[in-house]
Amino acid sequence: MFAEIAQESFDEREKRILDFWNKNKIFEHSVEDNRDKPLFAFYDGPPFATGLPHYGHLLAGTIKDVVLRYKTMKGFCVPRRFGWDCHGLPVENEIEKMHQLSGAHAIEDFGVARFNEECRKIVLRYTEEWKATVQRMGRWVDFNQTYRTMDVSFMESVWWVFQQLYNKGLVYEGYKVMPYSAKLGTPLSNFEAGENYKEVDDPALTVAFQLVDEPETSILAWTTTPWTLVSNLALMVGPEIDYVKVHHLSTDKHYILAKSRLAANFKSEDEYTLLTEMKGKDLEGKRYKPLFNYFADRAEKGAFRVILEPSVSLDDGTGIVHSAPAFGEVDFYACQREGIELVCPVDNNGQYTGEIPEYEGQFVKDADKDIIKRLKKEGVIFQHNICRHRYPFCWRSDTPLIYKAVTTWFVAVEKIKDSLLKANQQIHWTPDYVKHGRFGKWLEGARDWAISRNRYWGTPIPIWRAEDGEVLVIGSIADLESKTGAKIQDLHRHFIDDLSFTHKGKLFKRIPEVFDCWFESGSMPYAQNHYPFENQDLFKEIFPADFIAEGLDQTRGWFYTLTILSAALFDQPAFKNVIVNGIVLAEDGAKMSKRLRNYPDPSVVIQRFGADAIR
Repeated sequence: MFAEIAQESFDEREKRILDFWNKNKIFEHSVEDNRDKPLFAFYDGPPFATGLPHYGHLLAGTIKDVVLRYKTMKGFCVPRRFGWDCHGLPVENEIEKMHQLSGAHAIEDFGVARFNEECRKIVLRYTEEWKATVQRMGRWVDFNQTYRTMDVSFMESVWWVFQQLYNKGLVYEGYKVMPYSAKLGTPLSNFEAGENYKEVDDPALTVAFQLVDEPETSILAWTTTPWTLVSNLALMVGPEIDYVKVHHLSTDKHYILAKSRLAANFKSEDEYTLLTEMKGKDLEGKRYKPLFNYFADRAEKGAFRVILEPSVSLDDGTGIVHSAPAFGEVDFYACQREGIELVCPVDNNGQYTGEIPEYEGQFVKDADKDIIKRLKKEGVIFQHNICRHRYPFCWRSDTPLIYKAVTTWFVAVEKIKDSLLKANQQIHWTPDYVKHGRFGKWLEGARDWAISRNRYWGTPIPIWRAEDGEVLVIGSIADLESKTGAKIQDLHRHFIDDLSFTHKGKLFKRIPEVFDCWFESGSMPYAQNHYPFENQDLFKEIFPADFIAEGLDQTRGWFYTLTILSAALFDQPAFKNVIVNGIVLAEDGAKMSKRLRNYPDPSVVIQRFGADAIR
């Protein structure tokens, strides 16, 4: 026998050990035999089951396994419950590809009920493969009591969380400029928008905006998004930046731009004569003629003037920024501060609406050429170049994102920033520099969180609204049943969208949006055990968690959403200790991507070298 063991490969030896553990239920005994010992509470972040695990999952899983085995040997009871993230764009995108659907109209023609049930069918497609890989890595996990974000019990707890936030005055509806996938017809989080940058060539225009009171003078502004010029409402200058007015000799026109950008916009000093110098604040309030007439009447409401914005940069362009507040975050806040109302003539699929009749139905980036041609004909383009830069693409559809103002529901994170910072003070971080570095600085700069998505397969936001705008927030199935008289078996959109009720003589109907799936994963400490509808004593035992662990990218993902919701609900952190691992990169230095499959199959590497080598 010993000779046979000596001849074993790594793969064979590890499988023999795993077989021994399984037959003798070693993991189960390690938990059950310690039930009378102190509890060590652990939360496992839920992965999507629409893809297979890669090395980033294996790294975080190994760290979790090592710590939890150690705590078991130190005399603690350490349950390890696995969970699945079941909702969101990854699942929807699979069904859109499978049935050749594109955008909201196609999905609704296909049928929301049919679409969601197709999503449900595939959502746990790879669970057995996940289970096999996790166990093959020697990690001890309980797969018999998994929580799933699509379960009715989980979704009901998410409703409760939201109602608590609403009752605390932490929920409101408003505009936000967000990365937007025109292909999928929905906004993405900034976290998702950072997943897929590409080097692309875009047109770079320097455009002349003619002053109303000085028709011989124009302000030069630079943009790499010509399609946004139809929605221009202001020009932004830095208050302390030095600007100049020059006489351009070849055209006999006067132009205003930043002094330090002269060399970048003129080939030589012989091309112009310097007339005057001024600070940006001296330009404030100057009015100019709109490039297009679509929204010219907005001039009466304060649009088409120069406004101050401290963040204006001198890195490129002219030091003057064209502002279309519906399509840029800085533009949005600057114009909001100045009382300039935005215009947004772009629909949910990135196409111009009837407000722009010449380009109606055209995808905005496809309209760049026509817009440039028109502006050249009108003689307002000072310079036209090509700019090569990194641009965000949708990580699911691989199409270019746009930035677009959308009506969305927010959690008022800025209101509870002090509670967030206080919660972070109570967390022990490894490495410790993440606490006040990447995570702490992210909390300090945190903005209100846009939690609604214009999608289908997700937990519906439980807001019912009357025609006069009054809203009622439902926090439980029992509450919805009592108001509608319906028997609720499921909380997905196709089961509840048509449920309405009358309250105080007014008809209330549900809004169509669903939650950002990060709201669901942030609700996991409560929803995994259907709190507060069940397991109240258990919840008190395991909240906050003693330990969690994930990769560095979760400082803006799961770690962040856990902290927001726990600070808002309980004024404390959701976890006491966290280990943050770095990101395993592909051979070429790029981030590992399930979509690109730019890494060797982990199962093949495990079979060849053994799990211990990878651990």
